[in-house]
Amino acid sequence: MTPRSPSASAQTDSLDVHEVALVNMMEGIVPEQILEDKEEKANPGEASDDYPDGGLRAWLVVLGTVLSNFSTFGFVNSWGVFQSYYEQDLLRGTSPSTIAWIGSVQYALVFFPALFTGRMFDLGIFKIPYAIASVVIVASCFVTAECTKYWHFLLCQGIALGIACGMVFGPSLAVLGHWFKKRRGLALGITATGSSIGGAVLPIVARRLIQEVGFKWTMRIIGFILLVSLSVPNLTLARRLPAKKVAGGVFNIGVFTSPIFSVYCLAICVSFLGLYTTLTYIDISAIRIGISPEFSFYLVAITNAASGFGRLCSGFLVDKAGPINFYAPMTVIAGVLTYAWPFARSQGGLIAIAVLYGFSSGAFISTFILPVYGMGEMDDVGRRTGTVMSIAAIGALVGPPISGAINDVSGGFEAVGYYAGTMILVSVALMLLTRYLVLRRWRGIY
Repeated sequence: MTPRSPSASAQTDSLDVHEVALVNMMEGIVPEQILEDKEEKANPGEASDDYPDGGLRAWLVVLGTVLSNFSTFGFVNSWGVFQSYYEQDLLRGTSPSTIAWIGSVQYALVFFPALFTGRMFDLGIFKIPYAIASVVIVASCFVTAECTKYWHFLLCQGIALGIACGMVFGPSLAVLGHWFKKRRGLALGITATGSSIGGAVLPIVARRLIQEVGFKWTMRIIGFILLVSLSVPNLTLARRLPAKKVAGGVFNIGVFTSPIFSVYCLAICVSFLGLYTTLTYIDISAIRIGISPEFSFYLVAITNAASGFGRLCSGFLVDKAGPINFYAPMTVIAGVLTYAWPFARSQGGLIAIAVLYGFSSGAFISTFILPVYGMGEMDDVGRRTGTVMSIAAIGALVGPPISGAINDVSGGFEAVGYYAGTMILVSVALMLLTRYLVLRRWRGIY
């Protein structure tokens, strides 16, 4: 960058923005350089790339976020097994759509508290709420073991567990923004494998234990597993950048003056109207076409395991290709497979769909928050990511029950596939519109 002389600097101090730009251009400083100067003054750490992007301490943070995701989204992603078990046993006689509300409340509340936890994170409040929520997650498992009625499960496994998971999940993503910048996509991809590992392991654990020791001891053993897995992030996760009091309250409505941010929020909300339908119902849909319950529950684990590979691959590729460039095509694949899922009539066909759907949807889930980091200052990252996830909660809350209601009315999953697949493809169109609004052209890295 060409240095300005003291006299030029003194002259520009008294000029307005347009005059400063004119003087600087006459001195050989282009507008992009002016923006760099402003960014360095506004956020010196960000501009100077003063981020570890590796090292023991940073990777311990990643380990903590992996286990945090294992304990929260990993457990929530196991819902398909509980949906099937409740329909056939504990809540027999209750409609699938009604039972699905338990899982939907879980999904939604994992996202929704991010609006509040994100704001607290920006203000430097992190450790104590995280620890309290960890205790509530474990306690919810033990209390769920004693549930016998629908409203018991909705309150304990849906609301209490969901809120606690949200209090843990949201801040753990914001923490990564403090430790990684150039390798942020890789860090997010690795972090997201935690939910896939949990979603692959915990359904198998739950199903096997239910058969061998019963439902009550199954939930207690899962509680002990989560007690161990949550202990690590409570020890390793920590903020790095100082807290800054950004203007505004918990919810910053001003961010919606940005068309880019607004369209992207809509895209994420619409995506979750359809995205979790296959994962929620693939187990019970397999049973309805004659596949043994002894195998059908493995489809949830297979989907989540394949999702882990999708999340990990996205971590390696998204930093180079751009997040939307990578996960928009993958989400199209997930949408097409959602159309195809209800028409699979064999065990092999459902396994193929579970693998491909898990991989493609995992690529989106692991990195959809990444563009939000660049839609504002890092000082406000917690509130911004919290806003996106809270809006995503709306789609996660009503999506599976809508699918369940469609199934009740139509008597099959074909119409469910049409609905959910269409929602996913509409969300892709909105993602591409976001990309266009940023780049002002249809080609480029974003």
